[in-house]
Amino acid sequence: MIRFGILTLSDRSSRGERADASGPVLADLIRAESWSVAEQAILPDEESAISAALTEWADSGRFDIILTTGGTGFALRDVTPEATRAVIQRDAPGLAEVMRAESLKKTPHAMLSRAVAGIRGRTLIVNLPGSPKGALENLQTILPVLPHAVQLLKDDPASESSH
Repeated sequence: MIRFGILTLSDRSSRGERADASGPVLADLIRAESWSVAEQAILPDEESAISAALTEWADSGRFDIILTTGGTGFALRDVTPEATRAVIQRDAPGLAEVMRAESLKKTPHAMLSRAVAGIRGRTLIVNLPGSPKGALENLQTILPVLPHAVQLLKDDPASESSH
């Protein structure tokens, strides 16, 4: 069972001005895979608050994977990649690279993604776009490797036999 945390990053959603559409879509896909959504939260686009939440969640041991949605573009308030880089201990660039490559097949705007992925302790953190469609498509792109990634992070002896 893979345990996920989903952190939606949006000024408007955090103020209640707009419903969070991406977080629930991601949660539905995760549950359809028979995995667990341990927690969901919404925060404003504030780098220090995002970094603090990512650190707390990753260090808690309650999550195998933390997904962020939102704040990965070029807007001045888009600070999710910076907040993520501040807390990860190891980069996982292949995940962000493949998400951008697959998204580029659908829209040239994929070139504007600044999303990153990395590891803190035994937790994988992945930035996803803020749009429900983009978040879902990007998660679907990396979905096949997530079980193995979690096995490796948990130092599971079975990880050697699954690749």
